[in-house]
Amino acid sequence: MTDRIPVAVLAATGSVGQRFVQLLDGHPWFEVTALTGSDRSVGQKYGDACHWILPEPMPDWARDMTVVPTTPEAANVALAFSALPASIAKEVEPQFARAGVKVCSNASAYRAEADVPILLPEINPDHTRLVEVQRLKRGWSGCIVTNPNCTSTGMTVALKALQDAFGLSVVFAISMQALSGAGYPGVASMDIIDNVIPNIGGEEDKVEWEPRKMLGRLNGEEIDLADFVISAHTNRVAVIDGHMVCLSIELASRQNVKHIVQALREYQAPEISCDLPSAPRPVIALRDEPDRPQPRLDRMTGQGMTTVIGRVRPDPILDVKMVVLSHNTIRGAAGGSIYNAELLVKQGL
Repeated sequence: MTDRIPVAVLAATGSVGQRFVQLLDGHPWFEVTALTGSDRSVGQKYGDACHWILPEPMPDWARDMTVVPTTPEAANVALAFSALPASIAKEVEPQFARAGVKVCSNASAYRAEADVPILLPEINPDHTRLVEVQRLKRGWSGCIVTNPNCTSTGMTVALKALQDAFGLSVVFAISMQALSGAGYPGVASMDIIDNVIPNIGGEEDKVEWEPRKMLGRLNGEEIDLADFVISAHTNRVAVIDGHMVCLSIELASRQNVKHIVQALREYQAPEISCDLPSAPRPVIALRDEPDRPQPRLDRMTGQGMTTVIGRVRPDPILDVKMVVLSHNTIRGAAGGSIYNAELLVKQGL
């Protein structure tokens, strides 16, 4: 691509907004031309308004940009990456879509809408057909495309490989979710040190429902949810980055572990998604060690975009159990939205 596409990052000073800025630094297709923020940040230099929390340095070009209001007029782009809180995204993202902006959103506000796809390009790129449905139904020339909840992400990639090969019946999921998933400043130190918090508001409903939409089948103007059931427990643990999910799975057809491992190892992204700049390489990395994956050691596999799976073994109640790890702020948030935008470009949307 000779001319990079101008893009905006909405809510650029927050933790996910910072990850967008970091990942878009030097992107071959996209150039950040607008960073938006709240009223207290507008008019300030990004370097002054943003308390940078990532280990990677703030890009020099971002440091001197002036933060602008979160409006289509101020952003003045055709593509926006939304790191807005869900409550604000509910009102603001449609304003951008009505103005012709294509919004790739990390927010949960519109994931449940029948005409809004939840995208993982390595598993369901065909769901972007909902974009045309959305435009006709809502009368706007832009669109809203979402990525899933950060915990749903890695487990859905694993489930897709097994769904394609054997079918799915029952999934039991226990998450151990990193602190960065709560944003900044997030969970109070007195709550999480020497502790596990066995409840994250609203997470279990998302984890039980979103994978079924992503693994569902397009039927005219909506998606029929995949025909299996998920039971989830979600927990916050004292890890900085990397969500881990322990899965027990009943397949539609019973298989031995050797065939299950082979299906996971051989899974490939659809052709249209496999060569995009942010595509995970590989989609799934399988670890054979008895104590892997581990967040600290494995979360940056494939530059943080790869789903890492280990401890694949028979389950005495269901069929198979395994541990899945995904980087929650890269694959599960900003990196996922960027990958979605690349898919929209590739598809001419």
